Amino acid sequence: MSPERVRFPVRISLLGCGTVGGGVIQLIEENAEYLASRVGAPLEIKHVLVRDMEKDRVPQCRPEWLTDDPERVLGDEGTDLVVEVMGGEDPAREYVERAIALGKGVVTANKYLLAKHGTRLVDQAIERGVDLAFEASVGGGIPVIRTLREALTSDWVESVHAIMNGTCNFVLTKMRDEGTGFDDAVAEAQRLGYAEADPSLDVGGHDAAQKLVVMSMLAFGARVDVEEVPVEGITEIDQLDFQFADRFGLTIKHLAIGHDRGDSIALRVHPAMIPKSSVLANIDGVLNGAFIQGRALGPCLLVGQGAGDMPTAVSVVADLVDVARSKIEGEPGLATRGIQMKQRKLMPLSEVTSRYYLRFDVADDPGVLATVAGALGRHGVSIEQMVQDGQATKPGEAVPILIITHTSKEGSVRDALKEVAESPFMRGAPRLIRIEDA
Repeated sequence: MSPERVRFPVRISLLGCGTVGGGVIQLIEENAEYLASRVGAPLEIKHVLVRDMEKDRVPQCRPEWLTDDPERVLGDEGTDLVVEVMGGEDPAREYVERAIALGKGVVTANKYLLAKHGTRLVDQAIERGVDLAFEASVGGGIPVIRTLREALTSDWVESVHAIMNGTCNFVLTKMRDEGTGFDDAVAEAQRLGYAEADPSLDVGGHDAAQKLVVMSMLAFGARVDVEEVPVEGITEIDQLDFQFADRFGLTIKHLAIGHDRGDSIALRVHPAMIPKSSVLANIDGVLNGAFIQGRALGPCLLVGQGAGDMPTAVSVVADLVDVARSKIEGEPGLATRGIQMKQRKLMPLSEVTSRYYLRFDVADDPGVLATVAGALGRHGVSIEQMVQDGQATKPGEAVPILIITHTSKEGSVRDALKEVAESPFMRGAPRLIRIEDA
């Protein structure tokens, strides 16, 4: 590396300075000498765009950096790289597109922006010859994106099973280990700062779906509309489901799942029962994990902190080092050019095959079991195990029938459930949880 290149700093502007942005500034300032040795030049913060100039910031954030004027940041020709940690769709999309158009490398942690517009942004970055790096958008401090983009370049990813939302994982862990009800577990997550005041994005499964779409860009080279991915949350899971999962040697996790099916890909996000021996079964609390199956490599497991200021900031700064180094070395955009995507057909959920846990809350009447079994049989769904525990102690009281099926097509299972749901003995809608061998 020439002395001339080392002499000049790489100048960085941040869009946003919340929890993650503060962590990024802290890492850059506290590790300045080490990062400079990795990049080949010092990293210099020029601007930090914020909404509220009066808000308290981390001590490392200098007041002279702060601005609430986007033009001061995006209009500064002296800025080399832009770090977007403001979140949301707009104005983040406008700012990132403008930075790319101006030839600035971009690092982003914005999963929602990437799930909605990632393929377009990658195309723009490739066309402009700049880097777009987004490790922190999936899995916080876990190197999921780097593994898919770099380590598995020579292989073909066959499947991904991932725990991608710490709030869901914390809630399900509390319910399983302590018998806590769903509402109380969510309240505890909020008290500890693991869940937002409105946790619906997390417990409804949409946060994990956004991350799955970003992963599928690299794992399967897929251009996917996030709105087309089937999503289920954890709001309907209760203690009875955990009790019967335990009885069958299973536990419940909220999974983001992707499979390459050759002419199509199957993407889905939902609660799943998995064997207690599964590598994902004991990834508990707020930890995230991704179990990747490569055609040549075989299984690969990544586990760690999936959120939080410093774990996410670690991934942002790691990307920042790579993008800065590529600029110093005169090869900007090289990593981004390696991302190859095409439109891929999504397999309909009705075509997915799995084993299923089915729960029917029914009146304790004669012939109910036979009716349920008959409906499943008429639709080609074979029963592996069937359990009816307990007996009604008063008229009208519901009792549960639990069934585990052999591998079946989801459309057939759904048709059978629709038939059973119309029966007069049903006390509520039938319940379905997929069983995965992750």
